[in-house]
Amino acid sequence: MVFDTLMIAGIEPESIVDGPGIRFTVFVQGCPHKCFGCHNPQTHSFDGGTSIKCEEIMDQFKENPLLAGMTFSGGEPFCQPEALCILAKNVKDMGKNIIVYSGYTLEELLELGKMRPAILQLLRLTDYLIDGKYIESLRDLSLSFRGSSNQRFITIKEHPEIFETTEYNDDKP
Repeated sequence: MVFDTLMIAGIEPESIVDGPGIRFTVFVQGCPHKCFGCHNPQTHSFDGGTSIKCEEIMDQFKENPLLAGMTFSGGEPFCQPEALCILAKNVKDMGKNIIVYSGYTLEELLELGKMRPAILQLLRLTDYLIDGKYIESLRDLSLSFRGSSNQRFITIKEHPEIFETTEYNDDKP
């Protein structure tokens, strides 16, 4: 499997709704959650999207020095954690931050990460996680950067359990 390539639904080079500051948002293709009322239903199919190299995404990102960081949305980013780790590491090396939207909860990701270490690595590279499925009946437009009240805006560094597992290799996804 090639880990330096992503399947994406699209890119928003200057977003102000996908986290604090001006964000470069990558919408990955493919989502197992298929939440009713999803804002991005075109990202659900794992058969769609466009293949793009991480290097090409980084070239676009570097064009705008005003960006606060990169946001991974979807689709479900944790279905492609290996390639997103490459992007996240490059973004962090530039002193910028990473936000990830996921339909999984943090607790579910920690469990999934036991069988797929790249999930834990991506969590470790993440500054802020917006977790949980979008639930139409809990829709709340007053929430910053979230669609429904069950979703949490989590500061990853405040969760030491993410960094405590012993099977972690910083160099490989």
